[in-house]
Amino acid sequence: MEKLSHAFDAVAAYFRVLSEPTRLRIMHAICEQEKTVSQIVEELGATQTNVSRHLNMMHRNGVLARRKEGNQVHYRAADPAMVEICRNVCNRIAAQLDEKKPLRGDLLRLMPRTKGKKRAA
Repeated sequence: MEKLSHAFDAVAAYFRVLSEPTRLRIMHAICEQEKTVSQIVEELGATQTNVSRHLNMMHRNGVLARRKEGNQVHYRAADPAMVEICRNVCNRIAAQLDEKKPLRGDLLRLMPRTKGKKRAA
């Protein structure tokens, strides 16, 4: 197990990106299309400083890609595996909830699938 310690540390760091609700909200906001920082700020209803801090952290960890266009920065999901992890976890939690509870519907709306793909129930 000691030989795997470095690998486990890397996996834990990868999952830490998902450990903050604001970062999950950011993933939800950009999982289907690239958005500018101001679009993300508006959608989340958070401050630009807070959103920018999370965006930078997610970019440094390889979860997001960014490009500059003039004075605007656009972000998109760089790691399809991270988007799928978010979808799978949301679907898993939703499946455990009673269908009559509003939280289940909210979870199933997180990380929407692209057209043509079905959600697991």
